[in-house]
Amino acid sequence: MTEWMSNHLLTFLVFAPALWGLLILCFPEKHAPLAKLLAIFGAAGLFFISASRLLTVPPDGAMGLIFSEHMPWFSVMGLPVDYALSIDGLNLWLVMLTTFLTPLTMLGTYRSITKREGAFMALFLLLESGMLGALMAQDLLFFYLFWEAMLIPMYFMIGVWGGDDRKYAANKFFLYTLAGSLLWLVALLYLATKAGTFAPELMAITALGLPFSVQCTLFLAFALAFAIKVPLFPLHTWLPDAHVQAPTAGSVILAGVLLKLGSYGFIRFALPMFPSAFAHYARPIALLSVLAIIYGALVAMVQRDIKKLVAYSSVSHMGFVMLGLASMTVIGTQGAMLQMLNHGISTGALFLLVGMLYDRAHTRMIADFGGLATKMPVFTAFFLIVTLSSIGLPLTNGFVGEFLILNGTYISGFAWGRVFACLATLGVLLGAVYMLWMVKRVFWGPENKDEDSGTHHVHSDLSVREIAVIVPIVVLIFWMGLHPRSFLTASEAPVSNLLKAARAPEPRMKVRPAAPANSDQETVATHGELHVTSGEEVRK
Repeated sequence: MTEWMSNHLLTFLVFAPALWGLLILCFPEKHAPLAKLLAIFGAAGLFFISASRLLTVPPDGAMGLIFSEHMPWFSVMGLPVDYALSIDGLNLWLVMLTTFLTPLTMLGTYRSITKREGAFMALFLLLESGMLGALMAQDLLFFYLFWEAMLIPMYFMIGVWGGDDRKYAANKFFLYTLAGSLLWLVALLYLATKAGTFAPELMAITALGLPFSVQCTLFLAFALAFAIKVPLFPLHTWLPDAHVQAPTAGSVILAGVLLKLGSYGFIRFALPMFPSAFAHYARPIALLSVLAIIYGALVAMVQRDIKKLVAYSSVSHMGFVMLGLASMTVIGTQGAMLQMLNHGISTGALFLLVGMLYDRAHTRMIADFGGLATKMPVFTAFFLIVTLSSIGLPLTNGFVGEFLILNGTYISGFAWGRVFACLATLGVLLGAVYMLWMVKRVFWGPENKDEDSGTHHVHSDLSVREIAVIVPIVVLIFWMGLHPRSFLTASEAPVSNLLKAARAPEPRMKVRPAAPANSDQETVATHGELHVTSGEEVRK
């Protein structure tokens, strides 16, 4: 068994949650508590296995490869489809984020689901398998299968366990994602037919030989599917409905991991396969990203529902991720990679905390609260810490990611870089406005004396179980803020190699820090990285 695990670790990580979920699905409803406990222990066990195996192996090669599995699988239309899984510097921390958030979300929402609890937990585990499979898949048709498979459990989680308008939200989520995916499938099959394979490396070589107009058309088909999942403005309208109507666990995993599959698709497939087209459309992508940052923040400011406010903040924060990718600098792209993790941690924690509050107050309306800090001091402290990380306070995770993105955009070789970086800073300011305004009204505002108000229904602070869920997240918030290098090292070489292959415009900025009078060195910025070279080398 140990030898099999060593040779097929990735297969185990992908399919073990699904098999465990199908087993739990067989439990009768009267044994729902046991099914929930088994689901939590199974998800926690997967996290510890992934952490112990993946974080102890040093990355190797240009892509920072850690583990890989590859074998022929089947053929479609005469094209071979490979069973190809790998973990490298681009997906390592997203895989860890998935296995980390899943058991915490299950434990944090343990009492939130009161009907068909075993079925819900089974779907959650099936969703985890879909997310892990999509993150690890290295054959494009294999990736597409996992991409579509993720829709099914999330659709039922929203449609069965969601709010009053759950069916509308579930259908909207499903149709938006499916519409983009079908166009992407057509482009995928066209390119695979030309290449004779679904292997991304060979498809990329084939794509480079196509006319530029064809490359752009194929890129737009890929980009549409990924942009809907991000979601990028103006394709975001499904997200607020899905978040508000989804149960707390669905909102956490949707914000924490599912949205990241869109931006991951850009950096894993769209950028390396269509580098020239990506550079050609970098400005429109950056413009839509800035619009998402500002629009999401402005709409969040006028929300009366806390959960909807956090949902629109996701649109704004994911706009930063896409802006970093559009900069095509190492600094900006590394910031985007880190911001994906930051958003998953901070926004996932916000949805968890909002769900814990809703379980007590049975309302999420800001006007129904006030003076909550005196009734829930522990909850208030945790909520404030997560809020500060969400708005990018220095020493927290959010600051580092946003700083790198804005820095990378500002020094990019594109003419629009500095203007868009300055405009994007408005999102940081507006984020502080709407989040702190909401916190002030809910926790320190005048108490709503109405007997039906949310504050009136709150009689207890966080339980030990809930504290146990939030503490690891808070620790991670500060660890990522104080030691971001821990999370950037794995992706540094892969990102640098991707951007060199893409031949992105050279950054315009040259940095010459103060040096001793006799020093014969200067520091030159290349692709957003700082390299120290001798004066003689520079003169040459």
